[in-house]
Amino acid sequence: MAQKTEQFRLENLSCANCAAKFERNIREISTVEEVQLNFGAAKLTVTGDVTVAQLEEAGAFDGIKVALANERKKVNSIPFYKRKENLLAAFSLVFVFFGLIASFTKGEGHLLANSLFAIAIVVGGLPIFKTGMNNLRNFEFDMKTLMTIAIIGAAIIGEWQEAAIVVFLFAVSEALEAYSMNKARQSISQLIDIAPPTALIKRAHGEHFHEMEVATEDIQIGDILIVKPGQKIAMDGIVIEGVSTVNQSAITGESIPVTKTVEDTVFAGTLNEEGALEIKVTKRVEDTTIAKIIHLVEEAQAEKAPSQKFVDRFAKYYTPAIMLGALLVAVVPGFITGDWQHWIYQGLAVLVVGCPCALIISTPVAIVTAIGNAAKQGVLIKGGAYLEELGRIQAVAFDKTGTLTKGQPEVVAVLAEEGQNEQQLLAQIAAVEKKSQHPLARAILSKAFEQKVHIPSVEDFQSVTGKGAYASVDGQKIYVGSVKWIQTLVPISEKLHQTIEKLASEGKSVIIAANETELLGVLAIADQVRDESKEVIKVLHENKIRHTVMLTGDASQTAQKIAEELGIDDVRANLLPENKLQAMKELQQQYGAVAMIGDGVNDAPALAAANIGIAMGGAGTDAALETAQVVLMSDDLTKLPYTINLSKKTVTIIKQNIIFALGLKVIALLLVIPGWLTLWIAIFADMGATLLVILNSLRLLKMK
Repeated sequence: MAQKTEQFRLENLSCANCAAKFERNIREISTVEEVQLNFGAAKLTVTGDVTVAQLEEAGAFDGIKVALANERKKVNSIPFYKRKENLLAAFSLVFVFFGLIASFTKGEGHLLANSLFAIAIVVGGLPIFKTGMNNLRNFEFDMKTLMTIAIIGAAIIGEWQEAAIVVFLFAVSEALEAYSMNKARQSISQLIDIAPPTALIKRAHGEHFHEMEVATEDIQIGDILIVKPGQKIAMDGIVIEGVSTVNQSAITGESIPVTKTVEDTVFAGTLNEEGALEIKVTKRVEDTTIAKIIHLVEEAQAEKAPSQKFVDRFAKYYTPAIMLGALLVAVVPGFITGDWQHWIYQGLAVLVVGCPCALIISTPVAIVTAIGNAAKQGVLIKGGAYLEELGRIQAVAFDKTGTLTKGQPEVVAVLAEEGQNEQQLLAQIAAVEKKSQHPLARAILSKAFEQKVHIPSVEDFQSVTGKGAYASVDGQKIYVGSVKWIQTLVPISEKLHQTIEKLASEGKSVIIAANETELLGVLAIADQVRDESKEVIKVLHENKIRHTVMLTGDASQTAQKIAEELGIDDVRANLLPENKLQAMKELQQQYGAVAMIGDGVNDAPALAAANIGIAMGGAGTDAALETAQVVLMSDDLTKLPYTINLSKKTVTIIKQNIIFALGLKVIALLLVIPGWLTLWIAIFADMGATLLVILNSLRLLKMK
């Protein structure tokens, strides 16, 4: 019988070493088959028969709290100022304070002062010692093990004051680390809380509908959601009644609300603003777009970036090296000088300063913060590896239709013949096209609506396959269609032929209208370039992207014209999907790392071959969410430079973190040579490095 797999959310998981120990403890539960702990997302996946109580017992050494991932209730999180070990540390501060007063008044090393420091060590260090001693028995060497050895060693050689202060400072650093890591994870918890836990639905009972409020987990596909103004939409679905504006920023990152009417798609977690809507549910709660986003972001945060893999390998050898170094510092100079107390003290300080905590979290905290921030801005990055790779991109390839252009044809010119009126011409063509199934009919009707043209009623409508259509408009027969067809009905002047050829050479589709005796005029229709495309290309060039290229199946002349307008370096036109794939391989040979941005479906081969595949407008598009490494949830090309800049800044911050983590320790360790290293300096170097790494990473939250 197959074992069940369950996911859990965790609170108070702030230390990477503690997370590894927690995972080991769970593996030791006899009924557990497999465990996967995602430190970045504070999420646990367990295969086997296990209870929340058993998991909390496995994490009791660090106060880790557990709850089922699909439960809407909050994990019973303990604020850092209420955690038992932090309260004990605060009490120990009181004894440290009175111990210092006793040292000044009675003299250093006085029995009263040392007694007060000893109480401070026992009270504040109890949680550290319990874990540390247990680790020592099992030959596990983490921060608490090293701290236990150092504090007990300091007490043995009579350094009571320093041992007490180190206990307090260590507790403070742990509290701040927990607070900072929770801050870094906030973007995920905010995503989880976006969709409401219950919703008002209308469900059929026989011939009648009944309204009821139910938990989102119990809503079925086909149920009707009733969403009032100001309420959040609880499920993905299609509007079946009503018109309203919906704020989709939680999903797509776009700040301007979108108008939704009948047959439009809406997403769970978005805010209905002014109108009442009835929505037919199309996905179950676990399949909604927001649920997929949360899953993808959490998976991304679990995936290790190349720099993190390097740090993990380095830390594996670093800790034993530090312990050996501390032993040598304590023993070798002692033999030479005979001053055992001083050099044992120096060895203990080396042990504290050498703790790898800051180094271990230097990369994951930056990755977690960056991926979480990107998700809030409507950009899904599917892993630390892709986040790092984006920063190395040298060339960007664009699909044309729907990426650089809007992907929807628009009427760009209305040219009426002499004696004809442009408004009237548009009204007549729109009247015929109103009943047409032609792909360009929608563009014509949109133009008539935009110009507030009155569209007359029609009679005797007739479609002519492959040619056009005709109908009686205000008693006059109007023909609308291709140049080839219309010129068989009425003559077309040489001058108009030249105009039509010019429009066609610019990539515009031409529709001609005529009555039974004469030509009435011409409409030019084209896919319009996005307003932001030119600025995006310019910003990419400014940000040191060496080469931009358009890969399109369109005619060369049309593609070339758009490329010139946008400032794109290179154009490759008339390409089939396999040609785009070949072009991508050539670009990679020439420039190294290449990103491809397209719609995630038609460009699948090129997107897959690119170093980074970026899908446009992924909200609600399962194919885009699954195929690309980066998904821009809204149809907003300006998110591309933001994403590349975020990647570059993340890589810079990771490098800075590693330098901070190692640099501060190297400086502190150099103080061993003249014998100046103290336990105070050691704990400040370790605490300072950890806090610097976390605070530096949190700067990524501010990237817009």
